[in-house]
Amino acid sequence: MKQYKVGIIGATGMVGQRFATLLENHPWFKVTALAASARSAGKTYAEAAGNRWALKIPMPESMKDMVIMDASDVESVASLVDFVFCAVDMKKEDIRALEEAYAKAECPVVSNNSAHRFTPDVPMVIPEINDSHLEIIESQKKRLGTKKGFIAVKSNCSLQSYVPAIHPLMDMGVTKVLACTYQAISGAGKTFERWPEMVDNLIPYIGGEEEKSEKEPLKIWGKVEDGEIKLAAAPSITSQCLRVPVSDGHTAAVFVSFDKKPDLEEIKERWANYKGAPQELDLPSAPKQFVHYFTEPDRPQIKSERNLENGMAISVGRLREDTQYDIKFVCMSHNTLRGAAGGAVLLAELLTAKGYMD
Repeated sequence: MKQYKVGIIGATGMVGQRFATLLENHPWFKVTALAASARSAGKTYAEAAGNRWALKIPMPESMKDMVIMDASDVESVASLVDFVFCAVDMKKEDIRALEEAYAKAECPVVSNNSAHRFTPDVPMVIPEINDSHLEIIESQKKRLGTKKGFIAVKSNCSLQSYVPAIHPLMDMGVTKVLACTYQAISGAGKTFERWPEMVDNLIPYIGGEEEKSEKEPLKIWGKVEDGEIKLAAAPSITSQCLRVPVSDGHTAAVFVSFDKKPDLEEIKERWANYKGAPQELDLPSAPKQFVHYFTEPDRPQIKSERNLENGMAISVGRLREDTQYDIKFVCMSHNTLRGAAGGAVLLAELLTAKGYMD
């Protein structure tokens, strides 16, 4: 595999920092450009992110002295890279315009942002689940008038804890889902030092999160038709999303109904044997096993499971029958690894392996 030159747009934010650490020794990708807002432009990465470095892992040595570029200087950034990762903190319409400008400059964009998740010809991909949606990229290029440039996005971090557990059961006729998510503070780009009011606290509201949790899975399970992705009609999903005093890792309590109640042992077997394109293609960031089931009654737990398979696996436990729905279980994933930067790196690997970056 040849080495691809990549840029990180929004390098100073928490997800941008995750991208930097994940790409430091990546076998396929080499960071050749870092970009952020005009106020960081011209500073070195160490100066710009200095006291805002939010991760326990240190800033990559190879990037400390790289000079931050202005993200709005699209042509300059695009000239240095084969594609970019994007994780910016801006208004949605500004993000949409910025990502489209990069795509039109023939620079593919792998986005962590929500701005383009419901653009009908932009694939929103969990690589193990709906890699077939990448075929929509050809329709998107026609609309944009590009040969190489396009936008691909990853889904919201919270639903990546429970959609992977439901997906292997979809052909059993899933009709209804109730998902309550308990979300870490890094999902808001915060640490306890920067958000002391979250210590010993729980906030029962995260703006826009419930709508994303209920609607985004229907795009992931949708079909490519007539140059766009049509949303799936089922299952019906309802959710509640709570912010909890946890640094990293989103947990979900999930309740599911089916056309016909399935056998619990068959469900566990499906989870254990499920593989997607990343496992088949043996992509560098792919977990060997996508879904891990824990038999202990008090697992999965954040501290012991969030870094499973480099934070890229989904952990599930407490599967049992329910009195209102057919089954219930608990699941967990690392929100800034699988749910954000890691999921985007895996998506970029999938796009690369399938030839979209050439």
